[in-house]
Amino acid sequence: MKFHSKDISLAKKLDADDPLKSFRDEFVITEEKTIYLNGNSLGRLPLKTQSNLNQVVNKQWGERLVRNWNEGWYDLPGKVGAKIAKIIGAQEDEVIIADSTSINLYKLVLAALQYQSERKTIVSDEFNFPSDLYVIQGIIKQLQKDHNLVIVKSNDGITIDSENINMAINSETALLTLSHACFKSAFLYDMERITKLAHDSDALMLWDLSHSVGVVDIDLNKSDVDMAIGCTYKYLNGGPGAPAFIYVRKDLQDKLNPSISGWFGDSSPFEFNLEYNASEGIKKFLTGTPPIVSLSAVDSSIDLILDAGIDSIRIKSIKLTEYLVFLINNILLPLEFKIGSPLDENFRGSHISIRHPEAFKIVKAMTDEKNNMVVIPDFREPDNIRLGLSPLYTTFEELWLTVNRIEEIVLTKEYQKYQEIKSVVT
Repeated sequence: MKFHSKDISLAKKLDADDPLKSFRDEFVITEEKTIYLNGNSLGRLPLKTQSNLNQVVNKQWGERLVRNWNEGWYDLPGKVGAKIAKIIGAQEDEVIIADSTSINLYKLVLAALQYQSERKTIVSDEFNFPSDLYVIQGIIKQLQKDHNLVIVKSNDGITIDSENINMAINSETALLTLSHACFKSAFLYDMERITKLAHDSDALMLWDLSHSVGVVDIDLNKSDVDMAIGCTYKYLNGGPGAPAFIYVRKDLQDKLNPSISGWFGDSSPFEFNLEYNASEGIKKFLTGTPPIVSLSAVDSSIDLILDAGIDSIRIKSIKLTEYLVFLINNILLPLEFKIGSPLDENFRGSHISIRHPEAFKIVKAMTDEKNNMVVIPDFREPDNIRLGLSPLYTTFEELWLTVNRIEEIVLTKEYQKYQEIKSVVT
């Protein structure tokens, strides 16, 4: 994809020609002077979610009270899961909403290790989301059965060579688990190829889709993926702390047993039997009572993804990231910046990382609300500025303004007036 002008007029033309431009009006945007490039951490609030939650809180909860469990609430985890299945290439009865991403990972890793009880090795990489690695480390300590975690290293700090993955897998490997899009660099794995590498050694494959779902065209069934998890509050715009989803391929559902038994996973929860009897199929991976208010927010937010179409979203995501790379190359590289994301669009998610020795202070300047224009990215150690591009509401003009604002901050040394004092959340 070639761009030939650094002028803002090109950005305006790209926005005018954007077939998804009307979707920006579907979100709550109250501060026009604020450019939000952090949808890879928390998506914007859809207007439809506002109205839906008003109905859920005031009508369903306020008026119908407990009666609403029989008027839609009880079936909501499966209903929303079926919607998500449509955008990740799964069957409707292979996906369900349950708990958090970390808890779902815990369930699936333990289930995989029990199923592969003769094998003791779990393989991941140094780019996996740290919480995923923490969960695995905790399971190994909990089981005390000589399991070990092998961490595959990167050759360049941005990507992982598939051959490095292949060399780490052997007859002792029970499970390969990776983030589909890596949270720092946005490196995007070839899902089908890597899954086949796992299966060639009879290992199970578990993907974390948190940084790719909603912006990448995923096909779990075509790739023969065994298991997957993912959050709903990033590109799916489900709201802070929204519940996560869990996928288990249909032929594995009866072979894998959930490690956390809760009443919503029981075949007859309202008979209140004293012995647990797991449901059949994907429902067995439910545990406690679902958070209905948050789940309702996810329900309405997914509709926007389905309306836009994941293929169209991916096309725009690539165009946005390519345009941003073009601007960075032509404006920021002479100012000590380096691109910390893959340049090949086929191996890149929907955010771009740029690296600079003063990255933290530059972010402080970008987000300072005293300025006429505020740009909200996020900072990741040690020197990464992540610019998250959400195709349903991010514009090309916003990217032009962002790059030029960063240039101004560096050229004027504005960042020097900020101290290296980090907030709890960066």
